[in-house]
Amino acid sequence: MSNRLLSKAALSAAILSIGIYSTAHAHNGSATLNPLGGNPSATDLAHITCYDDGNGNPAKLRVQIKDQSEPVDGLLLSVQIYKGLKAISITDPVSGDADYSQAIELDAGLGVYSVMVDKTAAGPRRFNLVWHCLTAENIHTGTDIVVRQIQ
Repeated sequence: MSNRLLSKAALSAAILSIGIYSTAHAHNGSATLNPLGGNPSATDLAHITCYDDGNGNPAKLRVQIKDQSEPVDGLLLSVQIYKGLKAISITDPVSGDADYSQAIELDAGLGVYSVMVDKTAAGPRRFNLVWHCLTAENIHTGTDIVVRQIQ
């Protein structure tokens, strides 16, 4: 239980520090999905709000994930984005290679997007997530995040 609270506190601190750098348009945060490793169905959930901050109306949310853990055969990370009736997902194809997955984009305009991170098997996975709200012309626009669940 204390590891779970510590993980939530660490991610919240990372997210707060992101706000300091928002003018540089760097939006990323790290967390450990299922620190004790026993839950193969563990899922982290966040809501990302895309809004017009003066740079234009957001058209989409772009996300990438990087597995920062040691490689484990068959233990992969996935990230899903959904909003309304639209959804998209990607699985980082190599366990623990410390490279980002390909970027995925969900074109669903302004508003709140749900972003979930999960894994394919039991075991803890440390990850880094990068997210950006963009206009149709790929100009960075308003981006806020609220973490809803850390497992």
